[in-house]
Amino acid sequence: MKVHNFFPLSILQDQIKLTDEEKIKLINDIRAMKSNSQNSDYQKNDASWTGDTQGYEYIFNIPKFENLFLEVKKKIEIYLDFLKIDKDQIEIYIQRSWATISDSSEVISKHQHLQSHLSFAYYLKKNVEDSNFIIYDDDKKNEFIPGLFGSKTLIQKKLIKEISFSTATRIALDVKEDDIVIFPSKTPHSTDQIKTNSERISISGDVIFVAKDTTNIEHLMPNFKNWKKL
Repeated sequence: MKVHNFFPLSILQDQIKLTDEEKIKLINDIRAMKSNSQNSDYQKNDASWTGDTQGYEYIFNIPKFENLFLEVKKKIEIYLDFLKIDKDQIEIYIQRSWATISDSSEVISKHQHLQSHLSFAYYLKKNVEDSNFIIYDDDKKNEFIPGLFGSKTLIQKKLIKEISFSTATRIALDVKEDDIVIFPSKTPHSTDQIKTNSERISISGDVIFVAKDTTNIEHLMPNFKNWKKL
């Protein structure tokens, strides 16, 4: 007997090693951003502080962060190489990037980044006990009975005796300080909703790809240099 697992979701996990001095400078900058937040509503629902909603969604323009984003680009290129993408035919643009801070039971709820192609999360400060990166399978390709994998009552009844790779609807990726995770932006993701955090700091970003030359190409985004504002 053979069971085939097809159509995998590929997520890159690697490390970016900054010097301790550089990391301290970035951490202090991010703490200052939080202190100067423009919107305190996030605190109402145990939500983590996220800079993209606080006026700090373009931190790649801050000189102190320049070296980090050079390293991020290298990791994105590794991911493209894994998928056998011809990098010579595309240009890479980072749309936005921001920091997040999670204290105590603060969480980042399940969401997607549908305006971009690839997204990343780099863990600038993280203890082993802090919440991890969670990804979800909303398609549930093996769910042959509607609701089979997500029904609370069926879970309580243990109709599925053991959650396996083939039946899991969410996976917790164990991430450590200095790790970077790169994934398709359409992937639903969150932080762990159970664990507590001791000032967990990450830097996220969204990346988009455009064609260098759109001749005889239909489905790749045309280079914005050729666009015309209406």
